Formats: sequence, C-alpha cells, structure tokens
Amino acid sequence: MQQTDRGPAAAVPDGLSQREAEVRRRRGEGNVAVSASSRSYARILRTNVFSFYNSILFAIGAALLALGRYNDAFISVGLGLLNAAISAVQEIRAKRKLDRLQLLNRAVVTVVRDGADVPLTPEEVVRGDVLHVRPGDQVVVDGPVLDGGRVEVDESLLTGESEPLVREPGQDLLSGSFSVGGEGYQLARDVGAESHAGRLTAEARRASTDTTPLQSRIEFVVRLVMLLVALMSVTILLQAALEGLPLVRVVQTTAVLSGLVPYGLFFLVAVAYTVGAAKSAGRGALVQRVNAVESVSNIDVVCTDKTGTLTTGRLTLAEVLPVGALEGAAAERLVGSMARSAASPNLTGAALAAALPGQPWQVREEVPFSSSLRWSGLRTDDGVVVLGAPEALAPQLSGPPLTGTVSGRTAQGLRVLVVARAADPGATLRDPAGRARLPALDPVAVVSLADELRPDVTGTLARLTGDGVAVKVVSGDDPRTVAALARRAGLDGGEPVSGADLDALTDPELDRVTARAGVFGRVAPEQKERLVDSLRRQGRYVAMIGDGVNDARALKRAQVGVAMTSGSAVARDVADIVLTEDSLAALLPAQHEGRRIINGISTSMQVFLARVGTQGLVILAVTMLGLGFPYSPAQVGLTLLTVGIPTLFLTAWARPTRPDPHLLATVGRFVVPAAVLTAAGGVAVYALLYTGLIAAVADPRFPDFARAEFEQYTGLSSDDVGFAEAAATLGAQTGLSTFVSFAAFGLILFLKPPNKFFASWTRPDGDRRPAVLVAVLVVAFGGGLFVPWFTDYFGLTDAAEPVFFVVLPALVVWFAVLSAAYRFRLLDRALGLPAPRAAGR
Repeated sequence: MQQTDRGPAAAVPDGLSQREAEVRRRRGEGNVAVSASSRSYARILRTNVFSFYNSILFAIGAALLALGRYNDAFISVGLGLLNAAISAVQEIRAKRKLDRLQLLNRAVVTVVRDGADVPLTPEEVVRGDVLHVRPGDQVVVDGPVLDGGRVEVDESLLTGESEPLVREPGQDLLSGSFSVGGEGYQLARDVGAESHAGRLTAEARRASTDTTPLQSRIEFVVRLVMLLVALMSVTILLQAALEGLPLVRVVQTTAVLSGLVPYGLFFLVAVAYTVGAAKSAGRGALVQRVNAVESVSNIDVVCTDKTGTLTTGRLTLAEVLPVGALEGAAAERLVGSMARSAASPNLTGAALAAALPGQPWQVREEVPFSSSLRWSGLRTDDGVVVLGAPEALAPQLSGPPLTGTVSGRTAQGLRVLVVARAADPGATLRDPAGRARLPALDPVAVVSLADELRPDVTGTLARLTGDGVAVKVVSGDDPRTVAALARRAGLDGGEPVSGADLDALTDPELDRVTARAGVFGRVAPEQKERLVDSLRRQGRYVAMIGDGVNDARALKRAQVGVAMTSGSAVARDVADIVLTEDSLAALLPAQHEGRRIINGISTSMQVFLARVGTQGLVILAVTMLGLGFPYSPAQVGLTLLTVGIPTLFLTAWARPTRPDPHLLATVGRFVVPAAVLTAAGGVAVYALLYTGLIAAVADPRFPDFARAEFEQYTGLSSDDVGFAEAAATLGAQTGLSTFVSFAAFGLILFLKPPNKFFASWTRPDGDRRPAVLVAVLVVAFGGGLFVPWFTDYFGLTDAAEPVFFVVLPALVVWFAVLSAAYRFRLLDRALGLPAPRAAGR
C-alpha cells in the first residue's frame, strides 16, 4: 500500500457546535467580507449635481425661468446637468468597482461542526472554527495548522515566491493562499477584516485616482478661465448697478458670462476616454478607469512582476544531462517515469511528465517534495529514486561534485535539479522514527527547467524600450533567477538588487538605486510599493504590471496599474487596465489609442479656448465702449455648432503622436493670436452695425417692414424709449455672432489645413475630412440664417444685407492678418520668445 510523509493519522477534531457558531456570529466574530468604504450613490449624486459651479448655473436658470426666458433657462440648466451627469457617472462606476472588490473567491470550504465535515461559504466561518484543508482548497482565514496535519501551500499570489511552502502543526496558514498538497485541519483565529486577506482588501479599497497630465492642464485652464470670468462679472455687474440696468439684463449678462467656462471640455474628454476604452477592450486591454486610456500613453517606466506576468506560470524542460551510468534515453525514461508516479505532482513534475517518456511505477513509499526538504523520493521494487535541489542532495551523492555543471545552468536562469538512485537497492526513505532521510546516492542526471515566457513578451518589451520606456522587473523570486529571465526576455537589467538590501536604504539612497537598477528580487509587497513611490519622486510616470495579491499595493500606487486576467481577483479589481488575454502586447494598441486621444483633445482645447478668449475680449471691449451687451444667453448656444460638433469630430479623427511636453505653451501660441484678432474683428463688426442701426432706425426713411421685424424681435414698439438701442443691439449681435461663427470654422482650417494655402500654423497632414466638415458647417450655419426657427431659437435676426456687407469683408481681412501672425510668429517676436521646438509648421 502506498505511504506518504504525513506521519501518524491525525485525529478528527470535534470543532464548534452549530449553536456555538451562531453565538459567535451574533457577537460579530464571523468571517464577514470587508465592507465598502466608498460613498453612497445618493451622496455622489448630491455632491455632483449641487456643486458650487452647478448651483450658480441652476440659480441663473431659475431666475431666467421666472422671467419667462425659457430658452435661456434651458441652456443654463442644461450646462449644469450635463456637467453633473459626466462627473457622477464616472464616480459611480469607480464606486461599483471598489464595492465588488473581494480577495476571497466564493468557493465552498469544509468546516468541522459537531464532529462532522460541513460545506459552508467563506462568510459562514466564525472565529474558533476548525477548517478541513485539502489540495485545491483556498485558505479563507488565518490560523495555525492543528496537530497531526501537514499542508503544502502556494503563497505566490501573496508573496510572489513561486515555490510551494510546507506548513507544519503550529505554523500559520494565510488567507488568500492555496493548498497544493498534504492535508490537515486549521484553526480559524483571524477572520474577516482582521485576516491577512481582509487587511489587504481594506488597503486596496482606498479610493485613489491620479489626475492625468491632460486632465491637470485642462483643470488649470478652466480654473484660470473661471477666475477671469469672476473678475469680469464683478466689473460688469458693478457697472450695471451704477447704470440702473433692469433685472432681466443683469440675469442675462450673468448667464452669458457663466457660459464662458468651457464645460464642454469635460464632456469631450469623457466621450474621448469612453470611445478609447471601447477600442482598447476590443484589442485585449479592458480599461476599468477611463482616464487610464490617456495615462498609458504617458508612461516612461514599466515595473513588471515576473511569475504569471512575463512568464505563463508553467515550467518547460530545457535539458536532461546524464551524469551517471545510464545513457541519455534511459535517463530520460527514468525521470519521466518518476514524474508520472508521484501521488501529488507539482509544477516541476507536470513539466517533466509532459516532456519525457516513461510509465508509472508501483510505489511502495513516497516522500513528497517540500520546501523544507527540497527533495522528493519514491521507493519501488527496483529501489529508491530521488529528485531534488543539488545542494540538498550533494552530501549524499557519490562521485565528483556537480558544482560546475549546476552553476553554469543556474547562471542562465534555469531551475536545476538532480536525479539520483540509492546506491543500496534495499535502502528506504525514512529513519526508524519515521522521519524523511536521504540514503547514499549515485547521480543519474542533471535536469534543467525554464520558466515559460509568454509568447509576445520579448517583442513587446523591445518595442517599449525602443520607444524610450524603461522596464524594471520586480519579483519575489531569487534575484539571480529574475535577472537571468530578464536577459532571456531581452532586458539588460544590470546587477540585480535584493529586497533585503532595500530596507536599510533612505529615500534618497533608494532613488539612486531605482534609477540605475533594472532587476529586483525577493521583494515584499510593501517594498514594491516603495519602489513605485521612489520612481514617482523622480518625476517618472509609472505603470505597474502584476497578477497577484502581493502586487495590489504597487498597482494602486502606480499612475497606471495593469493586471493579468488570469491573476488574483484583487489585482484585477485594483488595476486600471486588465489584459483580458494575458498579453502584454495589448498595451501597445492602448498606448497608441491614448496618444490619439491626447492629440485630438489638445486640438479641441485650442478651438475651445479660442472661443472663450474671443467672447471674453469682445464682452470687455463692447462694455467699455458703452455699446450695450454683445451677447444674449441664446446666442451663446451657438457654440454647440461652432465648437461642440467640430471638436467631437476632430477628436475622433485625431492621429497618434507623442504627447507634447509643452502643451500649454503650444496652445497659447495658437489661442492668443486667434482670440485677439477674432475679437478685434468681432468688435469692429459689432460697432459698425450698432452705430449704423442706431442712425438708421431713427431715420424716418427706415423701411417699415424692417421696423416691424425689430418690433417683433425686441418686443418693443418703435415709439418706446430704448427701441433704437434694442434694435441696434439685436442687429449688431447678429452680425457679431455671424462673424465669430464663420471665424470659428476658419480656425479649423488653420489647425487642420487641407493644403499649403492654409498652412500658416501647421503642415497639412493629408486628412481632408476636417475641410469637408468646415464646408458642411458653413452651409448649415449660413442656411440657418434664412430659417425662422433657427434665428428665433438662437436670438438672431433674419439674414440681412447690411450684416453680410460688413461680415464678409471683415472675414477676408481677419484671415489675411491671422495667417501673417502665424506664418511670421508675430506673438513670439513681440514677446521675445524662442522658436518652439515642436512647431507644427
């Protein structure tokens, strides 16, 4: 009968009674999953809907509604609701991800209750329970192995160490590990939030969202615009108070000024991220935090785990080198037969059995592999055969030392084992007390195994390093093994660094080490997090790739956390991106998509800010000239046509380019001339039409049909005081909105020139779609001026000859002057700035 190294049979403990278990559960001693720490749905909605800025927009909308300005109210409230919806949806999505986070799976565990094995869910376990642990079970609580048991566990998801560990009576089993051999009973000492799994889960639940570089720049720009809008508002409202303007004008003015804040940028970013996430998911990269689509394009250093990330977690046979009396084929057959005969094969045995011939033996005695012994053995009718680490078998081996043979293969990153047979055919594997013992041995073969690299790892790492991204391998395995595998993957990591050496380093010393070293071994989870912190302190943009619980803290700390789908649940849920096919190659399309998004949003930001700058300067100039107020809230809604729709298409059609490190400077070089010259042209158009209409309306020869139309639009009789000013303001506003709208379309041709005629800002890129879009928008807007419902909705007069006689010549002059400003870099010359390195021309 087959024997195993389990020692005397363990007595089955009685465990708790069902009544005792119920009492302990009521006392709060159950293995309850860590509760969610994120905010409630109601709080998320409340804080986003009633934010400070949205509250201002809603108050303006309510005032306009009370005054009967329904269109204006709809625009003001709609901006607030749109902004709230975008923010709330993203935060709710993040909350749901955090709430689903659980380290432990839902597999049934076996608990001893009233002396019998009972299947329960992990949540039904209580402190003091006795759990029956067998191979394949996940450990769900912390606690010691009870007397008589011996359990071999895989803690690679907790520590990164790939070798199984043996836990004897009195030694703790940690929640989150897996039993891979042996059998025993465990006392549930630490449960729920107090367990190792609970502490790691609570740590991973900390909500942490890094703002991407693009988001930071947009936030800065929006804050700056809001500050300027606030200053303008105070100035204009003080003037209104001094002049005694009616309340409706004050409310309308406030609505227009609040509309200068480019809320549409947030909407555009959300749409671009969502589309990019969908595209990346189709290429094997599931994006769980939408702004990670952009983040992945900014990374300049990648920290990656080894086991399960660079490797598949499987072993492959590299070589069987005979070193004894047996020839090659006979030695291979002996090793293969031994692997097939083990009662509890591990990864090594599975790899040998798959690669070598042989037949299972009739086993009389077995000592399974354990990390404490570092060898395993079988006794058959033909004698004893042993497989183990060279240093463990060396004292009992006959013949010359195998040191040179072993060290040469170890330096290549191979796992080296020695197969030997007992010199005495009657030898056994135990001493008289039943403890495992090696007999005198004759060497048979040196067996070399390699970690199996994922098929696309070498090519992907080569493309990353070729793109200027540094790659650092951070693992719980032996530093020499990690370094050798890194070399196999095409990385030159230099001298490997052990985690034990990191603890004594101060932060500045650690920064110097992480800057030069590329391979780190025997690194604990907290040390991985510290390595990421060190790189971030140096200004690096860090991506962490991992698959285990031991990687969770580093995944959270990195700007981009990437998990393998075959890894632990906690790593997947913490990560920003999950590689659904366990392929690092999926990062490259995701990086490509991120660069495309950054390019598109950068272009769109130029369009947005040119509009904001133009409107702000026009409002200031017209107000200072005392020519009324140049916009109504309804006319601000034209930005949907002039900015909103174009930027959606420009972002969708963008091409991937390297992120511009001087993005704000580039944006400023485009926006300042565009805003200043467009505003100057707009003010000139407004002033000409305003003064001309004031004189024309007062002239008795002014056509009656035109007078009637102005009476209809303004709601005033021509005999009323202020009719001339109201009519002139409306006509001038129409001319101004027409000029600014056509100019906005023209700016697209500067940003995306179809040919050299428009190439004063940047070179043509061969994409004619933006030019076609401009043509469609020009026709749509120009035609809309002849459609009553269009002009009524946006607060404009019908198309009139005076408007076009002023607007069209102004557009020609504007285009010529702006082309010269870009072509000759007039802004840079005026400010004494050097030529930009990445000028688009």
